[in-house]
Amino acid sequence: MVTEIIERIKKIMVDLRDKQYCPDLEEIEDYVQNSVFHTFCEEIKDTYKCNEMIEFSACSMEPGWNVKFKKAGRSLCTIYPRELYFTVMVVVGRKEKEVVEELLPQCTSELQTIYHATKEGNGQRWLMIDLEDEGGLYKDVMNLIQIRRHS
Repeated sequence: MVTEIIERIKKIMVDLRDKQYCPDLEEIEDYVQNSVFHTFCEEIKDTYKCNEMIEFSACSMEPGWNVKFKKAGRSLCTIYPRELYFTVMVVVGRKEKEVVEELLPQCTSELQTIYHATKEGNGQRWLMIDLEDEGGLYKDVMNLIQIRRHS
């Protein structure tokens, strides 16, 4: 029992900025400490028949380990783990823009705000969406990923 507790504490204490140690998905899930993270990852894997890729980003804006999902060589989304929530980045490119903008009025006000506040560069918007629960914003993200996959 004590050994299990110590192992769990070690997993929670994973340093996501330590390039020398690549955490597995379970360790990242323990770090996030929010069951929605597990639900989200499983839904992406089940829906798109793909697996996660855990990669280290040296980007100065978001350094550390993140989780990427790709299908047919195309990025579906990237997850940035946080304590108690996670951020999902979905790219809305030229191919998706028209469909997303048609859908936008039916989306949550939070997603609309994020979309309009995100500057477009090279025909793309890199939406950074914080998820804490399976509410409307969660559904919006799943819709964006579906549009991205099928465009």
